[in-house]
Amino acid sequence: HTAAILKTPACSLLVGEPGKGDPLAHPRTSLFCNAEQVERGSPVHDRLRARYLARHPKAELYVDFGDFSFFRLELLRASLNGGFGKAFELTREDLLAPLNDPEHWAAFETGAVAHMNEDHRDAIKLYAEVLCGAEDANWRLACLDPEGLDLVAGDRIERLWFTESLDDSKDLRPTLVALALQARNE
Repeated sequence: HTAAILKTPACSLLVGEPGKGDPLAHPRTSLFCNAEQVERGSPVHDRLRARYLARHPKAELYVDFGDFSFFRLELLRASLNGGFGKAFELTREDLLAPLNDPEHWAAFETGAVAHMNEDHRDAIKLYAEVLCGAEDANWRLACLDPEGLDLVAGDRIERLWFTESLDDSKDLRPTLVALALQARNE
C-alpha cells in the first residue's frame, strides 16, 4: 500500500457506524483526501507515534519497523450519505475543528494526559464507565484534543466527546471537572 499511495496520494476513507439490517440504510461519510507521508524522526512523527502507542500499546512490537509509516490525510472534501435520499456534499471547513495553535495543544496534551493518569484515575473510570457506558476495567486516558478524549483499557477504546469544542487549553480543566461531577451525579 505504501508504494501505491506514494505514487498516487489521492485517497478516500469511508467512515460510519452501521447497525442491524441493510448497511446502505445507515449514515456514512466518504472523506476525500491527499495522503502525505510523515517524515520519520520529525517532531510530527514523534507526536503521532506517541499518540498511536497511547491508543494501541501492542503496536510497540512493529511501530518502528522500517516499512511502518504514518501518513497525514489532508482533507479536501466529503460526501455524507445519511440514508436513502439523504446525501450532502461537505467542505473541509464543515468537518475540521478550528484550532488556532495545534502545536500548543500537542505540547499541552502530553502533560495533561500524564497528570490525569497519575492523579485522577477515579475521574477517568467515571468518564469511561458512567459517561461512555463501558464495562468496569483499568481505564486510562490515552489522548485528548479540543473535541474530546480517548479512554483505553487493553484493546478497548472509548471516545468521550465534549458538548462543545474547546477554544483554548485553559478550558480543559473546568470541562474535565464538570464531566466528573456529571458522572458522579448520574
